Amino acid sequence: MEARAIAKNVRTSAKKMKPINDLIRGKSVEEAQIILRFTTRKGAKLLLKVLNSAAANAENNNHMELENLYVSEVYANQGPTMKRFRAGAMGRAKPILKRTSHLGVVVKERN
Repeated sequence: MEARAIAKNVRTSAKKMKPINDLIRGKSVEEAQIILRFTTRKGAKLLLKVLNSAAANAENNNHMELENLYVSEVYANQGPTMKRFRAGAMGRAKPILKRTSHLGVVVKERN
């Protein structure tokens, strides 16, 4: 049995999220929460919200025990990119890409 949570269109790039995902993959939920709480990156705070939501879904919807849960899957996929332009030299336009990502966490119960 598993429970999942997804946050879409999060305003950070998937490339910046992937090293944070690797920190918690396979860990217990309590250990993952501690790791994310003390990681000093913007993405860690966003991923902590998604992890807490997945744990709450497991506990309330699927009646799983919180102490038996572990993070089975964590992913950060690329979301839509907002395209903006800034004025450049000699009347040119320089592109600015504001990237977003979709964060997902799947928790399962250890047997």
